[in-house]
Amino acid sequence: MTQEAVHTTPLPESRWTLQSALYDPKLRGIFFQVLTVVLLVGFIAWVAHNTAINLQRSNTASGFAFLNGRAGFEIGQSLISYSSDSTYGRALVVGILNTILVAITGIITATIIGFIVGIGRLSHNWLIAKLCTVYVEVFRNIPPLLVIFFWYSGVLAVLPQPRESLHLPFSMFLNNRGLAFPKPMFEAGMWVVLAALVIGIIATVITARWAHKRQAATGKQFHTIWVSIALIAGLPILAFLVTGLPISFDVPVAGKFNLTGGSVVGPEFMSLFLALSFYTAAFIAEIVRAGIRGVPKGQSEAAGALGLYPSSVTRLVVVPQAFRIIIPPLTSQYLNLTKNSSLAIAVGFSDLVAVGGTTLNQTGQSIEVVVVWIVVYLGLSVLTSLFMNWFNAKMALVER
Repeated sequence: MTQEAVHTTPLPESRWTLQSALYDPKLRGIFFQVLTVVLLVGFIAWVAHNTAINLQRSNTASGFAFLNGRAGFEIGQSLISYSSDSTYGRALVVGILNTILVAITGIITATIIGFIVGIGRLSHNWLIAKLCTVYVEVFRNIPPLLVIFFWYSGVLAVLPQPRESLHLPFSMFLNNRGLAFPKPMFEAGMWVVLAALVIGIIATVITARWAHKRQAATGKQFHTIWVSIALIAGLPILAFLVTGLPISFDVPVAGKFNLTGGSVVGPEFMSLFLALSFYTAAFIAEIVRAGIRGVPKGQSEAAGALGLYPSSVTRLVVVPQAFRIIIPPLTSQYLNLTKNSSLAIAVGFSDLVAVGGTTLNQTGQSIEVVVVWIVVYLGLSVLTSLFMNWFNAKMALVER
């Protein structure tokens, strides 16, 4: 009985190559990426084409030439000089600066409050822990817009009239029109003080790096706290005295009906700043609490066995290790605060969205104004993310 050998006919080389390419994960990944880019570019081109056709049909002029036109509206609070005769471009710059001001001051205040409340929730003192818990549960379960209205209508609006302003230390006054404080008037020679401050900060950074390298090499500590205070505060004060006190203050004076002189922070900014700070701090507090809980308990026990006080254990052992857990979600809260600043329009604060909305209504340049909004908020978010990613890399534990 003979057995016939079964011969398989090999695939043509071209077909074999095609099948290999189809089943190659690397080639398939490149193909789908290229396909995605082509589809995305085609979609953007289709949207741009339709937009151009619709603008042409409605006889609406496109472009950013309107930024050179006269704005014709006032802005309550601005960090740079502005009047109704200024251009739309300058008005948008004022709105951008106001948005940045809210974001920076809110982030700093929310971080401080969040860390205090987050550590307070872990306190062994029953009253402190419960008060911090109530704070977190109340603020994080209320929409931020309601918090803004609470501060604007429920707190600041019920303050006394300007003639009955509350007198605060350092010649400051508080009333329902805002917080009035002395306005600094810089004179010739102030640049020397600012230069001394910059030199002090640079010298402090250099000293801190030297102390860290010295401790790593010899194990000897060099406490830089007093040196830092002397450099950052002492040098500017010395320069301030040497240059003959090149600063004066325009102090607000209480009149019969209103305050004159000084600078005033309006209730619109104060309500937005306080609301976003206290609202975001509730979320930061939970992030801080989770980060501290993520540090192994053995670290605290080992530090306690060395004789460190509980406050020193928290400050020197627990919190530095908790940073690697805290920083990534903390970045998201900073981004949320920056974007939530767009709620300023609810209380009439002139941020980017409010100024852009007025510009849009007067010029009809809706697409251009929306593009400005997108670019500014995207730019602020990217810059915040880059800084926090850099900070996270600096704080990360390096394994040896």
